[in-house]
Amino acid sequence: MEAAAKTFFTSKYYAVAGASQSPHKFGYKVLHWYHEHSLLAIPITPSQPSISIASTTYPTIPSPSALSHPTETSLSIITQPSITKTILKEAKEAGVPAVWLQPGSFDDEGLEYAIREFKAGVGGDGGRGGEGWCVLVDGESCMQAAKEETREKL
Repeated sequence: MEAAAKTFFTSKYYAVAGASQSPHKFGYKVLHWYHEHSLLAIPITPSQPSISIASTTYPTIPSPSALSHPTETSLSIITQPSITKTILKEAKEAGVPAVWLQPGSFDDEGLEYAIREFKAGVGGDGGRGGEGWCVLVDGESCMQAAKEETREKL
């Protein structure tokens, strides 16, 4: 899973399915994490036209099929497992190479699909936190490992 997490952070763009305007929800917290790390992240939510973080307003898109650069975008997913299955299928059809399933966003079938169908599928048991692989807990170290690996290849 660590290799998949490193691969996840080699994308040029990022998206957050289940993004929220509410600072108390994980969809906001994950989008904010990308914002804090200066990573271009597109919020995916059909329920609102934009999400604001600090002084930045991000226009939203309704689904992974609306991504401008899907083959260069890694996708964090923070939705209920039943919705995650639909998001995964749309992301696969759009050509998204990597997905990160936040704790609580998947069932066994969804996790198996993500690992099998994407170049990198991150989720499930492991990571540094007690609830499984989480961008908020594991993202920093995985992003740094990806940068180091890229530097070594040059």
